[in-house]
Amino acid sequence: MTDQLWAILAVVVLVLIAGGAALTTGLRRRRPPQLRTDEPPRAEERPLPEEPAASTDSPAPETDGTAVAVEEPPATPEAPTVERPAPVAGRMVRLRDRLARSGAIGRSLLAILSRDSLSETDWEEIEETLLLADVGIGPTTELMDRLRTRVQVLGTNDPAAVRDVLREELLELVDPSMDRSLTTTKGVGDDGEPHPATILVVGVNGTGKTTTVGKLARVLVAEDLDVVLGAADTFRAAAADQLQTWGERVGVRTVRSDREGADPAAVAFDAVKTGRETGADVVLVDTAGRLQNKADLMGELGKIKRVISRQAPVSEVLLVLDATTGQNGLRQAQVFADVVDITGIVLTKLDGTAKGGIVVAVQRELGVPVKLVGLGEGADDLAPFEPEQFVDALLA
Repeated sequence: MTDQLWAILAVVVLVLIAGGAALTTGLRRRRPPQLRTDEPPRAEERPLPEEPAASTDSPAPETDGTAVAVEEPPATPEAPTVERPAPVAGRMVRLRDRLARSGAIGRSLLAILSRDSLSETDWEEIEETLLLADVGIGPTTELMDRLRTRVQVLGTNDPAAVRDVLREELLELVDPSMDRSLTTTKGVGDDGEPHPATILVVGVNGTGKTTTVGKLARVLVAEDLDVVLGAADTFRAAAADQLQTWGERVGVRTVRSDREGADPAAVAFDAVKTGRETGADVVLVDTAGRLQNKADLMGELGKIKRVISRQAPVSEVLLVLDATTGQNGLRQAQVFADVVDITGIVLTKLDGTAKGGIVVAVQRELGVPVKLVGLGEGADDLAPFEPEQFVDALLA
């Protein structure tokens, strides 16, 4: 009997356990699972980390999370390229074609003189041609008288013979006997110390004066001379910058003031002083463009020359004239000559005018030679004036 009771109790316990398990399973099926909001997602739901971009640079240093500025090494400034100017010898020959327009005077005269017979009307045409070319009244009258006599004696209208006569007479007018060399030789001061040759460059606005100074520096460098530039045009801020650029291109030092409107005489003085201290051969001083009818500006020019002379005597005073201005250029030249002793003329834009006779006229007016001519806009288009080459170009 006892064994039967234990068997019955065992069956009851098994039934209760099985029922409880079934009830629990049912509840689980009816209730959806709840996830905690702070629970991390399962591995298959987590986003994959992005791969770093490939780089050929060295790995970045580890930091604590703060931004770090990476300093690049300073760029090494490139040394300015120093140009070698074109040789000076034979420049006028190389630029001969640039005188084609100025050559109109010679071609016109040849065409008239080669006619079968010359009437008074023809001679008047010759005279008009010379005057329009700005030869000037005095030189024109002289040339007309000599041509009349020589053509009559010659007794021929052969073009070659007429050309030879005209060449001789034009060359006589241009006067090859004038000294056209630039003074670039060092001197010795009263103190026994050497000083550079000093060249003062003057002129009115618009003649290309500062550009001419830059080109002249190239002429001197091509002759293996040591040059210092003085930017004494302090009224235009761009003038000093322009001159310095010209100097840098050929390795030439420029003395200037950083203050616009500074005393130009002081700048010129410092330039010559620098030339003495550095042993330069030549100091080129650029001055402000001046109107010839402004007494105060012209007086300032005289002051510059006097102040420069305290360091070294002025070797040359070059007047820059625009060849296209004709007779007006002659009036400008005379006023400048009254203020400073002009020693030479630089004629710019000679390639762009049919008024090549200005060479003759300005020499007669001032009694000083044309020493340099501008025959184009190129850096090396400034040439020493050669009378024979000039006349030959006129008659080419």
